[in-house]
Amino acid sequence: MFQLGKTIVSEEILEKEFVCNLSACKGACCVDGDAGAPLSKEETKILEDIFPKVKPYLREEGIKAIEEQGTWVTGWDGGLETPLIEGRDCAYVIFDNDTALCGIEQAYNEGIVDWKKPISCHLYPIRIKDFSDFSAVNYHKWDICSDACELGKELSVPVYKFVKEALVRRFGQEWYDELEKVAKELKK
Repeated sequence: MFQLGKTIVSEEILEKEFVCNLSACKGACCVDGDAGAPLSKEETKILEDIFPKVKPYLREEGIKAIEEQGTWVTGWDGGLETPLIEGRDCAYVIFDNDTALCGIEQAYNEGIVDWKKPISCHLYPIRIKDFSDFSAVNYHKWDICSDACELGKELSVPVYKFVKEALVRRFGQEWYDELEKVAKELKK
């Protein structure tokens, strides 16, 4: 672990390798698990605002889940998260054949909304835990991502480079530039 500004960063994000392999996992992270995607309070407001624009991209069962539960829910642990369809799929998930994708991101890609998706999804496999004085930046290992780890090794792409856009979105370009300096120093 090392400190970077007001973050405590796990060296694993510099050492581990990762590249999503949708052809292998089929987007399992959007349909497996026992909770929705973690959200910030600010993101709950965004979801409320963009839902009418995203709704046409969603599946019928996703729309039903959102209309019944809301655009976001409070999880069993008190955290804010996306709602699920019958306790499984994220309500915002759509499918391209048998591959799960994000309906919000589809609307973003088509210029309908200007918000890509929840930062927790964009950052994965990095998880952020905010505390009063700092944020912890950690690598999250999930067995459904083993193909992504293999592809990352094959392509020699460390986690922090794979999620560069998301890290810049969350912490800013200056923070990311400092992270790259730390990564170079650790390689020496």
